Amino acid sequence: MRRKQKNIIIVTLAVLIAILFLLPLVWMVFTSFKTLSESMSSSAILPKVWTLQNYIDILSPTSDAPILLWVFNTAVITIVGTILVVAIDILAAYSLARLNVPGKKIIIGIIIIALTVPGIVTLFPAFYLFKSFNLLDTFIPLVLPYTASTMGVFLIYNFLISFPKDLEEAAYLDGASQMQILRHVIFPAIKPVAVTLGVITFMGIYNDYLWPSLVINSNEMKTMTLGIATLIQGSNFVNPAGMMAATVVATIPAIVVFLVANKYFVKSVTNSGIK
Repeated sequence: MRRKQKNIIIVTLAVLIAILFLLPLVWMVFTSFKTLSESMSSSAILPKVWTLQNYIDILSPTSDAPILLWVFNTAVITIVGTILVVAIDILAAYSLARLNVPGKKIIIGIIIIALTVPGIVTLFPAFYLFKSFNLLDTFIPLVLPYTASTMGVFLIYNFLISFPKDLEEAAYLDGASQMQILRHVIFPAIKPVAVTLGVITFMGIYNDYLWPSLVINSNEMKTMTLGIATLIQGSNFVNPAGMMAATVVATIPAIVVFLVANKYFVKSVTNSGIK
């Protein structure tokens, strides 16, 4: 009986916490369907008059806020950056775990030290580096810093160390090349870890505001987070419904990616506990 009561209390607390975290999101969605006057005068969650005019306005080609262009810029940066991070980290981790790389211990030590360095320390040196090459306000400074992740290399490297070599040795005996083993033996085994790394990287790039704010000036090159932030300072500041509609559009891709890859998070956590 006590155990049942504990479960009821835990579930109740979990529901209350979930409601607490979801309430701002629910309010944001419903406010995006309100009229301008209602969004400014009413604090009710549900709109009295439902309208799609806010979405029509922000998605219009004549809008002051080119949401679709910002979505395109963000898609290019996040997709290219995520693919590069996952590919480079897998190759680097596999090389360190399986190949006779000169100075392997030194490289691993440098990676561990790099994990302790706060990211903000490298922002201004990177900014002045791109500025000296006249690359500001282009896709290059938005993509290039995301092309590798020491955390990803360290994560996959530690997974491969505990991964048995029997399958790889059997593939060698069958005449498989190094890349074939990596593709057909290693990658299926580390797929949950790789997808988890990809989603974390995707979220990090997608939600990044500080770095794009340093290297981007023109309205046409802005990312979604940078664009949404500028809306607060523009004419939409007096239009809460319009801001909420833009925020909903910005939130949808991240939610979709997380829901699609959610099962890989579960697999990754489950596999990490099996030795």
